[in-house]
Amino acid sequence: MAEAPQKEDEAAVDVEALEREGDVAADYIEGLLDIADYDGDIDMDVEGDRAMVSVVGATLDELIGDNGEVLEALQELTRLAVHRSTGNRSRLMLDIGGFRDSRRRTLSRVGSDAAAEVKKTGRTKELEPMSPFERKVVHDAVAAAGLRSESEGEEPDRYVVVHPAE
Repeated sequence: MAEAPQKEDEAAVDVEALEREGDVAADYIEGLLDIADYDGDIDMDVEGDRAMVSVVGATLDELIGDNGEVLEALQELTRLAVHRSTGNRSRLMLDIGGFRDSRRRTLSRVGSDAAAEVKKTGRTKELEPMSPFERKVVHDAVAAAGLRSESEGEEPDRYVVVHPAE
């Protein structure tokens, strides 16, 4: 059975929609920064199937919070603003002060180290509770190491379990 041809402009339409999400999110975040009297530059990008909005500048730690809790809340509020404006559910990723990039590198190491330990011991390993973003990074690192992982538990205590090769 022949595969249906993909429309040439389909990918462009998706990128345009993601760019619109980024614009709405950037406007929303800029408004919040103005209200809170914070300085910050806003960068927008599209990575894969997500709009990415980053805020860079000095003294933004209050917008990140302990372990990124404030950042997570701001991301959800921004996604709601995008949804309200576009009518579409958003998977937008918000980063402030490079927190997510730094966290992504750390979590990749956590996933790789857990996979190495599971390969060595042959025993399942449970990791600490993590946010959905954090779990995704760990799952990707474990998969890259050739092992299987899954999330267990209920939010906010959901965690990754790394399984030995079968």
